[in-house]
Amino acid sequence: MMKIKLLLSIVILFAFVACDTKEKSHLDGAQLIKQKCASCHNLDLPPKTFKDEKAPPMMAVAFHIKDFIDASNASEKIPKAIEFIKDYVINPSASKSFCDKKSLQSYGVMPSQKGKVTQDELQVIGEYMFEHYSVKNLTEAQALQNKLNKMPRGERLALKYNCLTCHKLNKDLVGPSFAKIANKYKDDSLYVQESIKEGSVGRWKNFRGARMPAFRDKIADEDIVILSEWILKQSKVP
Repeated sequence: MMKIKLLLSIVILFAFVACDTKEKSHLDGAQLIKQKCASCHNLDLPPKTFKDEKAPPMMAVAFHIKDFIDASNASEKIPKAIEFIKDYVINPSASKSFCDKKSLQSYGVMPSQKGKVTQDELQVIGEYMFEHYSVKNLTEAQALQNKLNKMPRGERLALKYNCLTCHKLNKDLVGPSFAKIANKYKDDSLYVQESIKEGSVGRWKNFRGARMPAFRDKIADEDIVILSEWILKQSKVP
């Protein structure tokens, strides 16, 4: 009987551990940081700053904590930084903060999030923070941003609104290439704008089954004008 009770106790213990592990595994750091942190911290990489921001950008927070956390070796830095976050978010104070005096005067001490976020959630948020906000990811994001900045605004909009999923510059995909569209409609920007706004179907012989969705509620009118004018310039592409 004692052996049976001991066996049952072990089974129940493993069941609780398995459930707890399963629950933690379902937590999504990227989703949690948006839900719990984005109302005050800018999450962009590279970060954006605003005059009326409530708190420093999350990238600055991650870099600052990692730089200043006291650890005997590099492998301890991130685990200790996560433990700091788990404590500070619930029990914040000026004495614990790594912020300089000017930043504390500007932002103040963050309000306690007790009751708004769990320790398990903070663990996952911390893991995501130090994985996502890294020097490597920042360098790659800056390189991409520099590349985008050199593009014509119309091309950036085509990327932003996923136009290149169905159209290529000189290659037909789901829809005709931008070069074909430009050669067919030439300087008729208004027609192209209307097609983007309202969508179309059956206007191209070889694309009868393809439907151009309407983007009137997804793309601002100003962006549609810029996008259509850029598309019409692609007729010059060999």
